[in-house]
Amino acid sequence: MNGNESISNYMTRKLITFQPDTDIWEALKMIVKNKISGAPVINKSGKLVGMLSEVDCIRVILEGPYNNQPGGQGVVKDYMNHGVSTIEANTTLMEAAFSFAHSKYKRFPVLENGKLVGQLSRSDVLRAISKYRKTEKIVPDSWKNRIPMVQYTRKHNS
Repeated sequence: MNGNESISNYMTRKLITFQPDTDIWEALKMIVKNKISGAPVINKSGKLVGMLSEVDCIRVILEGPYNNQPGGQGVVKDYMNHGVSTIEANTTLMEAAFSFAHSKYKRFPVLENGKLVGQLSRSDVLRAISKYRKTEKIVPDSWKNRIPMVQYTRKHNS
């Protein structure tokens, strides 16, 4: 695989986003309706300020019984993750794969010049990788004690 290919070819550009003051139940319904696992939260000037995930929404449900209510109350900013890890639009597939392999995140907001331009998920990276086929790469003797590298080449449509 040519790991230098940009993630911008595979990221989702049409995003569902939330505002910090969106009612949490409306956000939860949007996540369910659109079958997504989370969405970026942007402020009125379009700046990324957080992420709302399925787990965040599950906390809404759990707060209800704790407070003797049918469900938690509040807005997105009360439940969202404020510490957002992002990646840049010029990130390569290999860099993105490394980031996913070494983090708990299922998706990263993609920024270009500080502006939200998309989102990359684990499945987007897998989709990109599936367009390649594995071929052997000769490993030098000096690498004998290292993990062998695998090279991928793009599949040709038959």
